[in-house]
Amino acid sequence: MAEELLINVSPFETRVALVAHGLLQEIHIARSAGYSVTGNIYLGKVERIVPGMQAAFVDVGLARPGFLHARDIDSPRIFTAQNEEPTAKPDIRDLLHEGQSVLVQIEKDPIANKGARLSTQLALASKYLVLMPNENHIGISQRIDDENERERLRNILTGVKQTYDIGGGVIARTAADAADETQLASDLRLLQRIWLRITERLKGAQAPSLAYEELPLHTRMIRDLASARTQSILIDDAQTFARIRSYVDEFIPGYAERLHCYLEKRPLFERHGVEDELSRALEPKHCLKSGGSIVIEQTEAMISVDVNTGGFLGGHSLEETVFRANLEAAAAIPRQLRLRNLGGIVVIDFIDMEDEEHQRQVLRALEKAVEADPARTRIEGFSSLGLVQMSRKRTRESLAQSMCAPCSQCEGYGLVRTPESTCVEVFRALSQDYQARCRHKTPEGDYLIRATEAVVDRLLDEDAQYLATLSENIQREIRIQVEPSYPEGQFDIVLVQNVAR
Repeated sequence: MAEELLINVSPFETRVALVAHGLLQEIHIARSAGYSVTGNIYLGKVERIVPGMQAAFVDVGLARPGFLHARDIDSPRIFTAQNEEPTAKPDIRDLLHEGQSVLVQIEKDPIANKGARLSTQLALASKYLVLMPNENHIGISQRIDDENERERLRNILTGVKQTYDIGGGVIARTAADAADETQLASDLRLLQRIWLRITERLKGAQAPSLAYEELPLHTRMIRDLASARTQSILIDDAQTFARIRSYVDEFIPGYAERLHCYLEKRPLFERHGVEDELSRALEPKHCLKSGGSIVIEQTEAMISVDVNTGGFLGGHSLEETVFRANLEAAAAIPRQLRLRNLGGIVVIDFIDMEDEEHQRQVLRALEKAVEADPARTRIEGFSSLGLVQMSRKRTRESLAQSMCAPCSQCEGYGLVRTPESTCVEVFRALSQDYQARCRHKTPEGDYLIRATEAVVDRLLDEDAQYLATLSENIQREIRIQVEPSYPEGQFDIVLVQNVAR
C-alpha cells in the first residue's frame, strides 16, 4: 500500500499525517503547550503506595503524579532460595517505599484527569530496533512472520551484541524486515550511546528530573511511520525540513531521496484533503460509500460502534443487503479507530445477520483491515447478542480529546434540559424556598427569577397561568429577568428585600 507522510509545521503546532491511497490513516498533533511525553525517561520519587491497587504514585515533575503498577516494575516476581521458582506475585510494598527514587519511562500520556502511566521496564527505540537496558533477550516483531527472516535477524543481532559488547535486551521492529547487518549494527550502537548518556546524566541527579527526552514529533514520526511503502515525505517548513534532512542523512540515508520541501501556495493539508478528513473525524457519524453509516461514540468505559444500512438498498434480499453493509463497515471501522486514535475496549454492533457464514466473512474482513494498524489489537468473535468485542492499545489522547473540550452548555453530557423542564424546576424551587423561609421566619420580600431567554419566554407564555397561580399562593410578587450568558437549564432565584407592597 503506497503511503505519503505529510508534515505541517506552524509556530503553534506541528501535525503529521499518514496518507495511503488518498485516504488519511493516522494523524499526530503536538501543540506548543502540550507535547507528548510518551517515551520520556524520568528519575521519579515515590509519593504514595496504594496496596489495595498494587500500585504507586510517582512524582516525575509533571502536573499530576504518574501511575506505576506492580506488574510494570522490573523483577516483578519473588523467588525462593531453593528452586528459583516464582512463589507469589510481588506485593508493591516489597518493591517500593515512599520517598524512594526510581527510574521510570512514560508509557501513556496523561489523559483527562489521569496521570501518566509509568514503567520501570525501559525501552529506547530507533528506526529498526528497541534496546531494553534492563533485559537480556533478543526478540523479533510478531509482524515479521517469515521464519527465515526472523532467524536471520536473530543471528545478526546476537553477533552484533557480542562484537560490540552491548548489554541489554534487543527487539527487532517491523521496519527491520530485510535490513542488513550494517544498518542494524549502526542502530544498536546508537542506542547504546544514548543509554550511556542517560546513565551519565543520572549521576548526582535529584528526583524528580528528566533523564531522557524523546525526539520531537516530526522526527519521531519519520522514525516510526516511514517504511518501504513510503513514497514521499512532504514538509512545508524550510527549517524543519533542514533538521529532518540532517537526521535522515545520519540515521536512515535510504530515505533521503523521498524527502521534499513543500513550496506550493496552497496549504499542504488542504492540497491532500487532510483538513476535511480531520473535521469529519470529529463527528460521531461516518458515512460509507454505499449509503450506509457507522456511528462511533467514546465513553469512559469503552468505544461503541453502531452499523446502519442508511440509504443502502443494493442487495437482492434483506440478508444480502445487511451482509454487504456489514462488510463495508468492517473494512472502514479499523481505519476510523486508528484515525481517531480510539483505544481500550471497542464494542461493534453490526446489523443482525442470520447466516453464520456471513458472520465469519465479516469477521475475516475486520481482521484483515486491522492488519494495517500498528497498534496492538485483539478481536473476539460474535457474541450471543450479535456484538463483536475488540481491544486496541491506547497510548495517548484520542483526536477528540486533544482537539475538543466538553460543551459549556451541557458539560459533556450531550443533553440539556428543555425550557419546559427548567420551568418545572423553577416552580419547584420557588415553592421549596418559600416554605423554608416560612419555617425559619426570614424577612419577607419579592422573588426575582433569572433564566435564559427561552425559559423566560415560556414563563410569560405557556406557563404564565401557573406562574400567576404560584405568585398568588405564596403572596409574593414574582419578577423575571433574562440572563443571556446563562447556559440552557441554568436559573437563579433571588429574594429581593425591602420592596414596597
